[in-house]
Amino acid sequence: MRITLAGAFVDDQQKALRFYTETLGFRVKHNIPLGEHSWITVVSEEAPEGTEFLLEPAAHPAVGPFRKALVEDGIPYTSFAVDDVEAEHERLVAKGVRFVQPPTDLGTVITAVFDDTCGNLIQIMEEKAQP
Repeated sequence: MRITLAGAFVDDQQKALRFYTETLGFRVKHNIPLGEHSWITVVSEEAPEGTEFLLEPAAHPAVGPFRKALVEDGIPYTSFAVDDVEAEHERLVAKGVRFVQPPTDLGTVITAVFDDTCGNLIQIMEEKAQP
């Protein structure tokens, strides 16, 4: 068994697609119109055959209260691995990304949390070398 798809609920799929590709640097894997919405997935430039990230429409009534509670409590919806949180933080800030938690050393990892402009907080994480 392996994970092939993960994702986040987004307010606006086209806005999310621009943010996740133009700002974060992911690549479109699928963009298939399905009536009112689309099946849109992105992948990492570093692993184009790896796990796909679905930009899922936030249309279901339960999604709004769930995401609102997460954001109000400062809880990231998901986490992306990076090699260097400080460098990624600087790169994204230069592109106008708003961070709600700057790079923070948590012992075995360094994390930072940003607003994806589509209703979610997203964490980036760097695993520190273990002795």
